[in-house]
Amino acid sequence: MDFELTEEQRMFRRMVRDFAEQEIAPRAEEIDATDEFPHDLFRRMAEVGLLGLPFPPQYGGSGADYETVVIALEEIARVSGSMAITFDAHTSLCCEPIYHFGTEAQKATYLPPLIRGEMVGAFGLTEPQAGSDAGATQTRAVREGDEWVINGQKIYITNGSIADVVVFTAMTEPEKGTRGISAFIVEKGTPGFKPGRDEKKMGLKGSVTSELFFENCRIPLDNMLGEENEGFRQFLITLDAGRIAIAAMAVGLAQGAYERSLDYAKEREQFGQPIASFQAIRWMLADMATEIDAARLMVHRAAWRKEQGRRYTKEASMAKLFATEMSERVCHDAIQIHGGYGYVREYEVERMYRDQRLCQIGEGTNEIQRLVISREVLRR
Repeated sequence: MDFELTEEQRMFRRMVRDFAEQEIAPRAEEIDATDEFPHDLFRRMAEVGLLGLPFPPQYGGSGADYETVVIALEEIARVSGSMAITFDAHTSLCCEPIYHFGTEAQKATYLPPLIRGEMVGAFGLTEPQAGSDAGATQTRAVREGDEWVINGQKIYITNGSIADVVVFTAMTEPEKGTRGISAFIVEKGTPGFKPGRDEKKMGLKGSVTSELFFENCRIPLDNMLGEENEGFRQFLITLDAGRIAIAAMAVGLAQGAYERSLDYAKEREQFGQPIASFQAIRWMLADMATEIDAARLMVHRAAWRKEQGRRYTKEASMAKLFATEMSERVCHDAIQIHGGYGYVREYEVERMYRDQRLCQIGEGTNEIQRLVISREVLRR
């Protein structure tokens, strides 16, 4: 049992860390303050090959394994949760469904420009009445001649209003419930498809979160993704991978908060000595380091199982559950170690605490993760 990264993965981690520290970190505070999507940084991520990591060279990707993807997510989140969630939504939630379920024509049309960063991708699942109960989808797709006519609304869609390509779900046979949901692809500018408002959020500012509306939106029959009425199964598979990704993001945010706390504890003096010499602080740091390490191992185990083609639903949910709750504890303690300084925006741990909070909600709430895990363990 080998817990070490390969030499290639270690080199890749160093490359992504250098990129993140040199190009993303100096902009992280500005992104948070302005709440504006940094298109130039998104394109730079494409230029260094990050957007195409898990896809074959024939589409412009590098054919990396999924453990390499989670390495990238952790390193980006370590300096900016906003850029990490943007990367996750684009790659894991838009590109991966097209790659796994699309026709060759769909892959050839959409994957190369998405991988090059010429297009931004999004995934439209959540609706006003369909959050944790994703099977309660109300968006309808009705076949008329050689087109699908779409009517409905999506909410809380990462990259929503800036997306050029959106993979989304709609009911094709409502009487069948979850067995009557299909997946589709829609492009920006399609008549009847338009974004609504961008949400003002607690954290992850600079990552766009939007409403999407379909009003008699007509798309070709060829825009169906995969088989008719297979959408529910497809997005469950997509969310399994997405849960590994959000767990990796949580580990990265925790790692960033921990490193800043470690440095601060060594430098900050009270009562004539660095606060790192006090047992209360030392034990906080020990707990942080231990929980981050445990979460990282869980994330890599789930990624490894995915890469091996083994069932990983339970492992993905466990990693997501533990890593995201760990991240909140670590970021909480990071603020405590910084004291009053941790509560002001001059210090990055304040932003990291706000950014990590979404991790327990996105890709299925942690309450849903407990439901998934309990179902898996009781199946034995």
